[in-house]
Amino acid sequence: MRKSRIKISLIRRRESWAITRQGWIIATIGLTISMLLIIKNIHPFLAVNSPVKADILVVEGWLPDYAIESAIVEFKTGKYRQLIATGLPLSKGYYLAEYKNYAELTAATCIALGFDRDKIVAVPAASVIKHRTAASAIALRDWLSASPTKVNSINLYSFGTHARRSWIIFKQVLNPGIQVGIIAAQPQDYNPHEWWKSSEGFRTVTGEIIAYIYARFVDWKS
Repeated sequence: MRKSRIKISLIRRRESWAITRQGWIIATIGLTISMLLIIKNIHPFLAVNSPVKADILVVEGWLPDYAIESAIVEFKTGKYRQLIATGLPLSKGYYLAEYKNYAELTAATCIALGFDRDKIVAVPAASVIKHRTAASAIALRDWLSASPTKVNSINLYSFGTHARRSWIIFKQVLNPGIQVGIIAAQPQDYNPHEWWKSSEGFRTVTGEIIAYIYARFVDWKS
């Protein structure tokens, strides 16, 4: 009668796959090319321009003065019927300023630049700590709902890399009744084609990348 043997094994041989040196080189080259393409194309992706045929030009009130000037040029060349300025209460100088919010400040700036006061409306938003763009979009939606004039489409005039995020939010808030186009004013604080070469450009673009990703996962309609 044979006795059974108990065999204990602490290790065993296993076949595994590993990346070769050539594989690492190809992967590194591919990753480098991908990063260069992202760096080169991320600014025009965020600073999107996709206008629609519209009678209303909506200008985000926090834009710098030179962007407001370019918005007036867009209004004239685009043959719009009305310009609407949006914006929250001023974050600095509120108690000393004649105008208490960016919407009224932008409207007054346009008038000072020779814009027809009968063709501009200020639509201020409520004071909020976060989701400021959404607050402006909601204020605009409420104003348009109460307006006797039927509006089917608007073009939103935003600024640089903030444009795509504003576009997402305004489209969701105004959907489905109003079509929203987008126009992005070009920044003068840095070179948009070489944004990574300046601290202002780097901070702006990287910050907007994170904000854009966040905006994609929020239900702005609610």
